[in-house]
Amino acid sequence: MSDRRSFLKSLAGATAGIAITSKALGNEQKSRDRLGEVLPKRKLGRTGEHVTMLGTGGYHIGWTTERDAQEVIEASLEGGVRFFDTAESYSKGVSEERYGKYLTPKYRDLVFLMTKSTGRDAKTVQEHLEGSLRRLKVDQLDLYQVHSIQTPDDVDNRIKNGVLEVLLKAQQQGKIKYLGFTGHQNPYAHTRMLDQTKESDIFDTVLMPVNVLDQTYFSFTKNVIPPALERDMGILAIKSLADGRFFAKKEKVNWTSDDPLIPNYLSIKEAMHFVWSLPVSVLISGNENATFMREKIALARSFTALTEEQKLALIDKVRDIALTGKLEYFKKKEV
Repeated sequence: MSDRRSFLKSLAGATAGIAITSKALGNEQKSRDRLGEVLPKRKLGRTGEHVTMLGTGGYHIGWTTERDAQEVIEASLEGGVRFFDTAESYSKGVSEERYGKYLTPKYRDLVFLMTKSTGRDAKTVQEHLEGSLRRLKVDQLDLYQVHSIQTPDDVDNRIKNGVLEVLLKAQQQGKIKYLGFTGHQNPYAHTRMLDQTKESDIFDTVLMPVNVLDQTYFSFTKNVIPPALERDMGILAIKSLADGRFFAKKEKVNWTSDDPLIPNYLSIKEAMHFVWSLPVSVLISGNENATFMREKIALARSFTALTEEQKLALIDKVRDIALTGKLEYFKKKEV
């Protein structure tokens, strides 16, 4: 308990440091734009950018119906979300195409737009990048990420195959503003990428699972956040509800959970407010319809930071189920 308390306390100052207000930006009008009130913003590491604390996940934009995808995008904008995530691999480009249809033509100037490539060699990444720019109908991406690194060996191989050189060249050409990397399987893949780029220090952001279960089982929070913060990187949080395993049922992939985390253990509000109480720049949430999106927006607007005692209580409440690894099924312990 004392170790966990000390760790959470060490992150508390960093959390306070990235949260900003319109007054801190020196202009009360910063909280509004031509669409209305914008969600509270946080610093994105060393980039100088400020991004909304809630982001719209692009995976769901790809697989849900086109009408629902459009409504999620519109509900996001109306609710003050200005951070949009996607990837070339999401429904074989459909997610990017829908952003290119409903988001970027009218609202590119208002949003922070990121996409990513699963490519494992220079040629593939270059093809993915050009395809993403075309589908999204933009000349420049705010953030482009090496996507879904899986193991330390995977990291080494991508570097050996020239992936980073392609990204740096594209950045020099003005096609990409900032660079990052992502993954959800193995925190030691992330630490390997950090180690391998220590000298070049090319990455501005890192995306990873951050949730109340992660604190106990094969933790990204404990292994990756501290070294990333030392390099002043922006932390992008995903799987805050364990890819839906906090719920009893998820029809999209046709599974049911025998022991759902919600409502048996804690509320969605507690789960998401826990994540926002850590030093994350943005919590990226996937929602297949506008109703779910609006619920997450309301939770962002109601956020107040949890105390260390409250965070510890939530961690302890789910400790036993976290240790089974069943809800965070996406983690792979092969190192």
